[in-house]
Amino acid sequence: MNSELKVAIVQTALVWENPEENRRLLSHKIAAISADVDLVVLPEMFTSGFTMNPAEVAETMEGNTIVWLKKQAKVKQAVIMGSLVISENGKFYNRMVCVEPSGTITTYNKRHTFTLAGEHKVYTAGTEKVTFSYKGWKICPLVCYDLRFPVWARNVEDYDLIVYVANWPKIRIGAWDALLKARAIENMAYCVGVNRVGLDGNNFEYSGHSAAYDVLGNRLDTILENQDVVEMVSLDKAAIKKYREKLNFLNDRDNFTLEI
Repeated sequence: MNSELKVAIVQTALVWENPEENRRLLSHKIAAISADVDLVVLPEMFTSGFTMNPAEVAETMEGNTIVWLKKQAKVKQAVIMGSLVISENGKFYNRMVCVEPSGTITTYNKRHTFTLAGEHKVYTAGTEKVTFSYKGWKICPLVCYDLRFPVWARNVEDYDLIVYVANWPKIRIGAWDALLKARAIENMAYCVGVNRVGLDGNNFEYSGHSAAYDVLGNRLDTILENQDVVEMVSLDKAAIKKYREKLNFLNDRDNFTLEI
């Protein structure tokens, strides 16, 4: 078990609907991470940008990007995670893929498809919340619009870290900032949010605001808006135990049943 988890936040622009070029650019960014790292987090739909044309960019779980992720994870000896468009059984999914150095893959299909953009019309929503363990850390992967729904993120699994990947536009970035911090505080867990920068193919602007928060809502990173940057943050598991035992907030949670 690692008491410390080193996380690389990859805040970057994305090339519209061009998986090959995005993989090439991200390969350079990942290779340039010189420090030891345990977890590398890429944005939502990191091969394409937030497209409503899934047939143009969709891949399978045996496709080029999965092969690429396995290679990156093995070379870097770190988990590489981010979402991409996956085609499976005649359906399209906005799927978070978390690939370990061993080749083990954990997947999470975005539960809350973004109706404002019509995502629900072309992508199938997930039905299962997922966690996975790595080096003694329990990690919960979620995607973009999921951030607005605290019941779905509720920490009933005793996870240590919740990770959101996103294409969250600049016009609503205040909500992103507030909700990331809130998810950390209410769940007594580290919260990392990775958002893209730049313009997409629909001329929507993204300003980043990627961030990492501790269990008390203190910000741990120094990432500036609009930066195309990779920044490392170190998370301390002892701090989770210390504040959960001292404050006991999670012990006072309400009990209820969530219907899918």
